[in-house]
Amino acid sequence: MTTHIACLGDSLTRAQLSVDYLGLLARRRPPGDVRLTRFGGNGDFAHNLSRRLDAVVADPPDVITVLIGTNDARASLAGYPVERAMKRRQLPRRPSAGWFQQCLGAVVERLRTETDATIGLLSLPVLGQQLDAAAAQASQAYSRMIAEVAAAHEVTYLPLHERQMEVLRRAGPPPIPYRELTPAAGVGVLVQHAVLRRSLDTISRRRGLLLTTDHIHQNSRGAALVAEVIDTCLPPGST
Repeated sequence: MTTHIACLGDSLTRAQLSVDYLGLLARRRPPGDVRLTRFGGNGDFAHNLSRRLDAVVADPPDVITVLIGTNDARASLAGYPVERAMKRRQLPRRPSAGWFQQCLGAVVERLRTETDATIGLLSLPVLGQQLDAAAAQASQAYSRMIAEVAAAHEVTYLPLHERQMEVLRRAGPPPIPYRELTPAAGVGVLVQHAVLRRSLDTISRRRGLLLTTDHIHQNSRGAALVAEVIDTCLPPGST
């Protein structure tokens, strides 16, 4: 029996600057075991996701995974272009921790009300790879909020942040300072990937990054951890 999985999120789910974790998840399962539907919006905040759930509930899946909050966490960091992001993503108010939890709670409540799906909320990938730096601490703080929302709404919490922290602690990668992704830097990655035909893993390796291409978007190793954590909440594969 095929399990229909809807994967909701931001650019990490859309997978233009990230390695595609949906593809990696499909390869972890027997052929025909899952049908994956992608609902990823570049630059999305939790508010944006809460406004585009009609397509999800129109074709109710068996499992829904939600990976959102990276942009909300980035907006809490010094140097993030909040005003530009508010205009670009048409946010009605300035991003904050409280509003993030409110929006994520609204997402979960609608999905619970209008589908019978098993719902899994993923904690965030680690921002950067300096575990004591502000970026990583922000992704940890927002992951705790995700855990609180999951507990309050009695849905599954999927500990991606904790899994990535474990990998980074064990590997001890170089302490490369986090840099906020600018539009020019994003275009640079696309040019290297699409025009120069460099793999995202090659871009990542040249920058000395273990799990990401740019401190935010996932390389193959980072995306594999996303797929691994989602796989744990799925029913056993058919044989």
